[in-house]
Amino acid sequence: GKSKARSRKDKQAAGAEDDRIAREIQQRAAKYQRGNESGEAKPKKVRSKKAQAKLEHAQKRRDEAVQEAARSEALLTETSGYLEAEGMERTYKFTQKQLAEHLDISSAAKIFDLQLGDFGPYALDYSSNGRHLLIGGRKGHLATMDWRNGRLGCELHVRETVRDVCWLHNQSLFAVAQKKHAYIYDHTGAEVHCLQKHVEPTALGFLPFHFLLASTGMTGRLVYQDVTEGRVIGEHRAGYGPSSVLRVNPHNAVVHVGHGNGMVTLWAPQQSLPLAKLLCHKGPVQAMAIDRSGTYMATSGLDGRVKVWDVRNFKPLHEYSTMRPAHTLDISQRGLLAAGWGPNVTVWKDALATHTATPYMRRQLPGTTASAVRFVPYDDVLGYGHSSGISSIVIPGSGEPNFDAFVANPYQTTKQRQETEVKMLLDKLAPDTIQLDPNFIGRLDPRTQVQRQHSVLTDERAKYAQNKADGKYLDDNVKNKMKGRNSAAKRYNRKRQNNVMDLKKLHEMERLEREIRESERKRRKV
Repeated sequence: GKSKARSRKDKQAAGAEDDRIAREIQQRAAKYQRGNESGEAKPKKVRSKKAQAKLEHAQKRRDEAVQEAARSEALLTETSGYLEAEGMERTYKFTQKQLAEHLDISSAAKIFDLQLGDFGPYALDYSSNGRHLLIGGRKGHLATMDWRNGRLGCELHVRETVRDVCWLHNQSLFAVAQKKHAYIYDHTGAEVHCLQKHVEPTALGFLPFHFLLASTGMTGRLVYQDVTEGRVIGEHRAGYGPSSVLRVNPHNAVVHVGHGNGMVTLWAPQQSLPLAKLLCHKGPVQAMAIDRSGTYMATSGLDGRVKVWDVRNFKPLHEYSTMRPAHTLDISQRGLLAAGWGPNVTVWKDALATHTATPYMRRQLPGTTASAVRFVPYDDVLGYGHSSGISSIVIPGSGEPNFDAFVANPYQTTKQRQETEVKMLLDKLAPDTIQLDPNFIGRLDPRTQVQRQHSVLTDERAKYAQNKADGKYLDDNVKNKMKGRNSAAKRYNRKRQNNVMDLKKLHEMERLEREIRESERKRRKV
């Protein structure tokens, strides 16, 4: 009897433990949900059984992926930690020297300064896995390195002005914005391509899922070029003069460009007009940064303000002030905001969703001017370039503590890098998939065919009325013809081209649609 009671209690305890684990997994699964459920068609409301089965299968796979991601959190042993002060202490008063005394040897070795004063100021960029560093001096010095091991990859001097540098899909290729054009080099430092369509570029950005290199420059044009095929996908002109600020939204691959009149424009390669325009500052935009969720955008201008924007509704949230205009910004994977102004680098914690009164950390390097700040992915390190070289400092809690080896593996081998490159090329996305809402792909239009035709007809009517009010059908630029064919009536008829949708033609189209619907209805009755 005692053994049966004990087994019954064990079963009840095991059942309670399973329920607790299931509740925890359900709570964790909420943050892994993707897409807008309200904007998608429900399988039960779809008439076609084939489309209904496809939607049910897609929903099942999405739910399974969410549950697997929630369960995998049990394997993530690393946690993020921040610097905490005691009593009257302040975290921004801690120096890197004081911090290094309490770090292990490998973490303390990440604090260093490279004095390269002859070729500065420097621009820098880290690879997607955070292992490789690319630096470019304004006077032509280029170098790549495995910064954790201190191993130099390649080093060269192009003897030309270098304005920006950017890694491509991995550490085997990188792009450089030089004086006249943009160039692509391989990991040995050999020149691979000269991109002549990118004229006088000042800022570069790479779209890893589309393999597109975007640039803006002194001509004021935004150029998209496919690095796998070599063809130019899009070339747009905003009309606001030269621009030197460009950042890529990692959530939807929309390119944000800052202009000299304080405007920030959002672009997609297949659309000639900007997706949105924001007046962010009263003066020129100096720097910009976007968090990895694509929710927040930080901008800085010559007015000495650093503003945080909500990209979902394009509204300002709050702002910070600096003694000098911030010339470079960056946002870490954990949401820390870094700004470089003059010889100072300031980092704010929890500065995006809420306003922070005091900075989290601060570093000053007298006699220099910060030119670029970049957080290292999957590490608590901030690297920044200045007029005397580059520096690396430790910022506790800035990097994501756990990495996905299928997305970015800091310890990948040569064979793994090659396999990842092939998979990325096979999964390459088309340029027309870039939109403000990346979840529009795979949705069904809930409207019927008659409703879609009616909406098209309404749009054509509105377009015709607008064009007629603007006088587009009454211009006098009509070719004159001889031999009695230049009368007023014939000239008027020549103005009315076949592709113009007038009211008579619209009424005729409606009549034909009614006849088609009636014939289909009669056929169904039979």
